Amino acid sequence: MRFDILTLFPNIINAYINESIIKRAINSGKILVNVVNIRDYTLLKNGQVDDTPYGGGSGMVLMCEPVIRAIEAVKTDEAKVYLLTPQGKTFNDELASSIKEETNHLILVCGHYEGFDERILNFVDGEISIGDFVLTGGELPALVILDAMARFIQGVIDDDSFKNDSFKDNLLDYPSYTKPREFRGLKVPEVLLSGDHKRIEEYRKSERIRVTKEKRPDLLK
Repeated sequence: MRFDILTLFPNIINAYINESIIKRAINSGKILVNVVNIRDYTLLKNGQVDDTPYGGGSGMVLMCEPVIRAIEAVKTDEAKVYLLTPQGKTFNDELASSIKEETNHLILVCGHYEGFDERILNFVDGEISIGDFVLTGGELPALVILDAMARFIQGVIDDDSFKNDSFKDNLLDYPSYTKPREFRGLKVPEVLLSGDHKRIEEYRKSERIRVTKEKRPDLLK
């Protein structure tokens, strides 16, 4: 799957994608991540991409031309383009899966300052938010979406890990333990030491339900 991330701060994105699972997925060809500097597409001097808002007000607004030119430079026929904004549709596991089914090319446009010129909405497929809060820019949401969606691509993570991820079947993941068997009086559940795979599977299923009831009962409604 191909991801194009349009940003004013490419170093933020590059720092993340050069580490851990995402780096391995890129190196193995499972995903392609293209980081695009929006400033490269302005026609104004000094890399200007924003200006004061019409009608007055605080802050600066990203201009139409550089953002749209950047989108058009990387867009393919199958691409889906999303702005990352607080008013967008809330991103979750279901939305990630839906987007993955729709396309193998996702373009994410990171906002900054006081937001986008509204006319940019005519050139995108929608808006996405990662929660009801405001960040200084869209780079963190872009990385959240990239990381979450990469997990849907076969071979990026172990298949068993993917099947047992939180939010599969509207349930959270079961608790995990490792060595030592006992730490300061806290013991690993005996069933996990039994070697009885059927009992362990039944235990983990019941634990997923228990944990979900305790921590996220809303998922069971």
